[in-house]
Amino acid sequence: MPPRPGTLPPGAVPPVQRTPQADPTVAMRPGADAPAAQRPGADAAAQRPGADAAAQRPGADAPAAQRPGADAPTQRVSAAMGASAAAGAAGTASAANDAPTTRVAGGPPAGGPPTVPPGGGSGGGAGGGKGGGKSNRWRTIRRIGYVVVAAGILVPILMFMLAYVVQDVPRPGELQTNQAATIYNSDGEGVITKVIPPEGNRTEVELDAIPVHVRNAVLAAEDRDFYSNPGFSVTGFARAARDNVLGRDSAGGGSTITQQYVKVAVVGSERTLTRKLKELVLSTKMANQWAKDDILAAYLNTIYFGRGAYGIAAASNAYFGKPVGELTVEEGAVLASSIQLPSLLDPEQNPEGAEARWNYVLDGMVAAGTLDAAERTGMKYPAYVPIAELDNGDQSSGPEGLIKNQVLAELSREGIDENLLNTAGLQITTTIDPQAQQSAVEAAQSNLEGEPEELRTAVVSVDPRSGAIRAYYGGESGVGYDFAQSGLQTGSSFKVFGLAANLDQGVPLSQTYDSGPLTVNGIKIGNVEGESCGQCTIAEALKRSLNTSFYRMMLEMDNGPQAIADMAHKLGIAKELPGIGETLTEPGGIGPNYGIVLGQYQSRVLDMASAYATLAASGRHHEPYFVQKVVTSDGEVLLDRGTPAGEQVVDAAVADNTTSAMTPIAAYSNGHALAGGRPSAAKTGTAQLGDTGSNKDAWMVGYTPSLSTAVWVGTEEGLPLENSWGGMIYGSGIPSDIWKDTMDGALEGTEVESFPKPEPIAGVSGVPAWTATTTAPATREQTTTSRVVPSLPEVPEITTQNVEIFPGVTIPVPGVAPQTTTQNAPSRPGTGGQQEESEDTGGGTGGGTGGGGTGDDSDEGGSPPQNRIPGLESPAIPGAQGGGFQGAQGGSPQGAFEYAPAG
Repeated sequence: MPPRPGTLPPGAVPPVQRTPQADPTVAMRPGADAPAAQRPGADAAAQRPGADAAAQRPGADAPAAQRPGADAPTQRVSAAMGASAAAGAAGTASAANDAPTTRVAGGPPAGGPPTVPPGGGSGGGAGGGKGGGKSNRWRTIRRIGYVVVAAGILVPILMFMLAYVVQDVPRPGELQTNQAATIYNSDGEGVITKVIPPEGNRTEVELDAIPVHVRNAVLAAEDRDFYSNPGFSVTGFARAARDNVLGRDSAGGGSTITQQYVKVAVVGSERTLTRKLKELVLSTKMANQWAKDDILAAYLNTIYFGRGAYGIAAASNAYFGKPVGELTVEEGAVLASSIQLPSLLDPEQNPEGAEARWNYVLDGMVAAGTLDAAERTGMKYPAYVPIAELDNGDQSSGPEGLIKNQVLAELSREGIDENLLNTAGLQITTTIDPQAQQSAVEAAQSNLEGEPEELRTAVVSVDPRSGAIRAYYGGESGVGYDFAQSGLQTGSSFKVFGLAANLDQGVPLSQTYDSGPLTVNGIKIGNVEGESCGQCTIAEALKRSLNTSFYRMMLEMDNGPQAIADMAHKLGIAKELPGIGETLTEPGGIGPNYGIVLGQYQSRVLDMASAYATLAASGRHHEPYFVQKVVTSDGEVLLDRGTPAGEQVVDAAVADNTTSAMTPIAAYSNGHALAGGRPSAAKTGTAQLGDTGSNKDAWMVGYTPSLSTAVWVGTEEGLPLENSWGGMIYGSGIPSDIWKDTMDGALEGTEVESFPKPEPIAGVSGVPAWTATTTAPATREQTTTSRVVPSLPEVPEITTQNVEIFPGVTIPVPGVAPQTTTQNAPSRPGTGGQQEESEDTGGGTGGGTGGGGTGDDSDEGGSPPQNRIPGLESPAIPGAQGGGFQGAQGGSPQGAFEYAPAG
């Protein structure tokens, strides 16, 4: 609206804000001194265009006091101006109405400020110029913003449209998944085996041939909104985009069935934003062009279910050996539950995880209304076809098949799943040394040839400097049981960990212990054939494998059983085993029994080789592994381990002194020293079969600085161990034969290495030159040169309770109050029964070394956790579970032992 006469436009300074001054140019202007009515043009005011419309302009009829700024000039009128205005008001009415108000010299016009010309005065012009410049700049910025926003919207739309037109979604029959993966020896050249996807195992079936309950199970597992969603998950895409930007390993996931099919059929599983965008485009196209039932059919005929099975038809056969149309609700839920992680949710490999996912699927069906809740309540996990009975066409039926299984399991742990394995043409270089592997296989086969057919063996060789597995033989059948991964009782081969734990507590190899029989609670603990070295060093007791010395050693240790368990775990014994749970402890994790020092608990052949390898490496542990490098067919490196650094888990002095005590044993055990005088450190072990007097597990474990090998011999059914002529098998027999042949063959042509000289412990470095205290110098300040052999105290109070030592076998066990025995050096008499094991020298007694062949023995021990010995720190009765003792009242000998006659 134009400014009203007498008012100022916005931004103009009102005249009343200036100090009223007389205009010096008034007298110079033409007609300035004439009355207003006489000035040129004054009489024509009424004739100017629009002059008569003044009253019609908005606000023209408003009182002056109500117009913006009208009150300001009236409040600032000078006294002279006020007098002039009063005089004007007293004039005639015609003068007041017809003529303009006369201007008062030295003050503003009485009728208000003069009209400002259009465009304003000088001040207003300057202000308007600045405001216009700012407006132009903001206008430019806004326009640029509009362009950027438009580009951000239009460019993706154009790209989406282009990709939508160009990309196509293949049908299941058009997919290619038959690239074989090759598993090589450590040299990268020799082929161990291949992983060949089953040819033609994807049998396409119509959707109608798949039971409705199987389809519903898959929907409950993978996409519960399948029939209502647009083919993609916005939240899943956003989450994947976020995780990719942040570089999280969990990037991806949240895909619909449509997206999963597109990923498998076209875009692959690469974790990138580009791949996810492409997946989104194709999922949208597929959802728009395909019917939902067609999408579901394509998905079920394509997706990988594990066990080498692509598609629902192949999976039905692989898991249940039946056509897909015969699947039950429970079986359909098993297949549906395997889709998420087919490598890790196989019911045989991971029963707990598989059943948890199975329950999730069935509960989802109930929630969706496709399964009755009452029917769901009575469902049990169905039986399935064992993996060993599958024939997937890869021809890995020999010992190499078990290596392949371990390689696949390790790849899965590294994030390389079976789908990638079967489609990327992987070249997998393992740690298996061809020379060592051939030696292990030939040693196992040749030494079992002609022996009873039920005998089985396992051989594992580990590189102490890296953890690389150089040889692996878990059995003759590549699709059978893998004994190298089985929990097996170790017998006296476990005494090594007890010795290391004792050294770790500062007790040297020169420390002596009584090797005489030990009776506790009416149970007698002894050594085979009454073998004894008197009061001899623990190093000598290890060579002879004397149970009584090691039992007394454990009792003198600080928290002996737990210290031994901790040492074994540090060196490489697994803390948990599939099907067994926590290792080296009683059920419920209450801690180990006293029988631990004599090999009461179970360990794997692989773990024994690894733990001994840690000793060979002077206490530096390397996790054992099979896979060195993985490369795809197009050259992309998926995994390269390099040389693992390992971790120093025990002091080098502890490991090296343990090694020093073990160096005589291979030669001492029926002459199994390595070829060419190569130094080695070893220990045998045997575990007894209950109270039968027969053995069920026999071991030989040993190493050089460059190779550690563990050998086990036993049976699948736990039968008594007998050789071809009916004799008992011990660790110094067939297991030692296999060990020596494996080591000699693997190390042939390599440098003969020596072990490092041990740093001293309590002033003693390595095995002392003497074996008995009667000729030994003092080894510690508090120990004299001679010690009185303690005799066991009489039991003043005995309370009898029946204890079950084997299933169905109980004996009366008296309770014994703790007693003390006075002697020159700190020592506690044995207070618990335990399994027996010793190596017999074939004639040597006392402190001598004897002359005949040697044997090693062990039998089972342990106690039920509810049994207690009054006054003892440990809650368990040593030796109450298993053999390893002799009943006090005419009981038959139950301790396992080994005896090999001279010659």
